[in-house]
Amino acid sequence: MSTAGKVIKCKAAVLWEQKKPFSIEEVEVAPPKAHEVRIKMVATGICRSDDHVVSGNLHWPLPVILGHEAAGIVESIGEGVTSVKPGDKVIPLFNPQCGKCKVCKHPEGNVCLKSSLQQPRGTLIDGTSRFTCRGKPVNHFIHTSTFCQYTVVDEMAVVKIDAASPLEKVCLIGCGFTTGYGSAVKVAKVTQGSTCAVFGLGGVGLSVIMGCKAAGASRIIGVDINKDKFAKAKEVGATECINPQDYNKPIEEVLKELSDGGVDFSFEVIGRLDTMLSALLCCQDSYGVSVIVGIPPDSQNISMNPMLLLTGRIWKGGVFGGFKSKDSIPKLVADFMAKRFSLDPLITNVLPFEKINEGFELLRSGKSIRTVLTF
Repeated sequence: MSTAGKVIKCKAAVLWEQKKPFSIEEVEVAPPKAHEVRIKMVATGICRSDDHVVSGNLHWPLPVILGHEAAGIVESIGEGVTSVKPGDKVIPLFNPQCGKCKVCKHPEGNVCLKSSLQQPRGTLIDGTSRFTCRGKPVNHFIHTSTFCQYTVVDEMAVVKIDAASPLEKVCLIGCGFTTGYGSAVKVAKVTQGSTCAVFGLGGVGLSVIMGCKAAGASRIIGVDINKDKFAKAKEVGATECINPQDYNKPIEEVLKELSDGGVDFSFEVIGRLDTMLSALLCCQDSYGVSVIVGIPPDSQNISMNPMLLLTGRIWKGGVFGGFKSKDSIPKLVADFMAKRFSLDPLITNVLPFEKINEGFELLRSGKSIRTVLTF
């Protein structure tokens, strides 16, 4: 029986307040309005950015349905939707691409002016929510809200992918893999034969390593205080790994010694101000490039000596690996299908959606790289 045009009652993980577990609730998901798409979720990854909302590091209006790294199947479409149709396999886009704004038209820009990354809001573009729980509206999260059996997104925040692709794997292309891989190949533009340092060896950090390797880096040094992550980092391409706690001097000095005066490219994939500075300091004074990938805590500032940049270092950042989402995701899925890279090393746990709180505990304890929840 068709559900198109009807309210769907289904299960969602609702965050009612910060620092509390998710509550599995029955929610009502309204049908899509004009230029909107309703998606049946198949798989969603647990990303540290979701946990930043739980911890309060990232402020978002509550209650909210989080989740932004996912893949699913279009259930129904609103009036005027042309890019997808019911039955299509799709990836929702936390970093949408309207295609019309100044940023979307710029060859290098990728944070669309209509994105809620520019201005946090718990609604779709029209200013309203499609979720109701216990008679109250529930906020959307960065255009996606994938911790729900069904979600509604704006057409600019969804893209069709290869019908043969395994959704429980390619969901990682919706955030973690692409963010890391693109930070190396597109934001930093890592060069053949270069030396790279990657701070933070979670799912995104490992994807940075994969990008550095694909770009032809000859040395890739992984940096993490959790030694349990070293074997996996080496499996995906790190040539060596170091633990800052093993040294009695700042890690940037250790890296400068290891790399004959500084690395060519460094990546901070943790989201800490101290490691952002260490990553900048460890790269070569005259031509080193340091990329901020990790999300820093809300409303905190970093102080640094401008001389660090005056000598020629480049300090930059990137959202979603610098990729334009609608243009790039189908190509990355095609590359995955052509076996140009593997996502298997990143997926350490697969759990049913109802075990979402268990999945977050695995993330917080450092026991998982990526947990994928299946519906």
